Amino acid sequence: MDRRTLIKTFIALAGAPALPLSALMSSRQAQAGSPGEARPFSYGWLKEHARSLAGEPWTSGEGSLPDSLKNLSWDDYQGIRFRPQEALWRNSDNPFQVQLFHLGLYFRSPVRIHEVENGQARELAYEPDYFRYQGEQPLGTLPGDLGYAGFRVHFHTDYKRDLAAFLGASYFRAVGADMQYGLSARGLAIDTGLNREEEFPQFTAFWLEKPAPDSHQLVVYALLDSPSTTGAYAFTMTPGANMVMKVDAALYPRKPMERVGIAPLTSMYQTGENHRRMANDWRPEIHDSDGLAVHNGQGEWLWRPLVNPRSVRVSSFVDQNPRGFGLLQRDRDFANYQDDGVFYDKRPSAWVEPQGEWGAGSVMLVEIPTRDETFDNIVAFWNPEEPLLPGNEYLFAYRLTWGSEPPQKPEELATVQATRTGIGGVIGQERTYFSWRFAVDFAGGPLPLLADDAVVEPVITASRGRVEITSARPLAAIGGYRAMFDLVPDDSHEPIDLRLQLKLGDQVLTETWLYQYTPPPQQERV
Repeated sequence: MDRRTLIKTFIALAGAPALPLSALMSSRQAQAGSPGEARPFSYGWLKEHARSLAGEPWTSGEGSLPDSLKNLSWDDYQGIRFRPQEALWRNSDNPFQVQLFHLGLYFRSPVRIHEVENGQARELAYEPDYFRYQGEQPLGTLPGDLGYAGFRVHFHTDYKRDLAAFLGASYFRAVGADMQYGLSARGLAIDTGLNREEEFPQFTAFWLEKPAPDSHQLVVYALLDSPSTTGAYAFTMTPGANMVMKVDAALYPRKPMERVGIAPLTSMYQTGENHRRMANDWRPEIHDSDGLAVHNGQGEWLWRPLVNPRSVRVSSFVDQNPRGFGLLQRDRDFANYQDDGVFYDKRPSAWVEPQGEWGAGSVMLVEIPTRDETFDNIVAFWNPEEPLLPGNEYLFAYRLTWGSEPPQKPEELATVQATRTGIGGVIGQERTYFSWRFAVDFAGGPLPLLADDAVVEPVITASRGRVEITSARPLAAIGGYRAMFDLVPDDSHEPIDLRLQLKLGDQVLTETWLYQYTPPPQQERV
């Protein structure tokens, strides 16, 4: 199954974007315990279990479901709903509850889910009475060992809406105070953006640790498995204005991998103010995220607006011990989206903050063409420079924050507020050659302190072509500055890398704006 089919198959609950399908736990992993049987559990045990599993050949966990589940229509599958009164920990004195996702339709791969209490793990047996069914096709008698597809987490502040969900391959997502789902994260990405089929590792089992009374943290452990690697994960979730997840991952490769994505984020960008290739919808902008932000190991802040390219584009931002990166939704103005159904203005940003030193590598951005908003076409992740080799253990820890405001931002620098592009040239004068205009708005940082006669200079570089008609002037509407310039491309159709900062003398005033512009074919340069 290709990426487009994989991601489009599950239109998320509550109108949020898609999450790909889950995978079956192989029979040799059943040693984690049978339903109802208590067995000792710890994160150390899980890591050793993953390490041992990596020494065995991978076998597909693809199994079969009863025809009554495989043949469900989409509407009938949507008619299977978990009964809130059956939520895990509903009658306990901790503020968390967990609801389960049913198998069926595209979700044919059972995931083993366990409850952990006092160091003992018990697998949750399948209970048909946990669900209500409102479809036209009867489910019939289902086996007692059917299993589940995934789970979602609820908190005492609003038990009707979930704060986090784990469903599909190694995908998961969460919300902040706006309670609106958007982009997703994954446990691991393998071969993303290469000219071959991408590998989707799977969380094949979860262990949910029952919180102590009045605890505001939930710990979830996961076992990852794929043809290339196994892994053990620990997620410590703390709800709040931002959802904060402390993630610990231990990877045990089965074989060398050409491209590994650590802490991958997956989002959607169809059209926006800077890129209108697919602007065929009545809504002005359609995207879950509008840019990639990077705080690199040298302390520089980078901002790269997203695009919906004509063909797959892969960008690498080489670094040493990155301080953070994320896919952000900076534009929070409803007027720029006009969507009162899925509320793109409320979609969360996600920020990855490495814990400890990650060494040499690069933050990679993969942008994939899309025609509609149901396809997540943006991926960002950390790619280590050194390959991950079989027989070794690789440890990565990071803090993953979901919400409207990332926990890190360049307080001493102005940030990009908007990027707009269009035909270049001088209004009122005949155009004798093709050029493309860029208008980049900055606000915040030291800009409000500048005198009216301050000489602010736009420092612009381009990998090819010619830059002309440059300017930087105050923009009272945002209390900042607008930089503008035209790019005259050469005859090549290959992408051109652009870089822009505003400076006052030797003082850098802004984060670094990066852009990759692909000139149109010659016949379209009018």
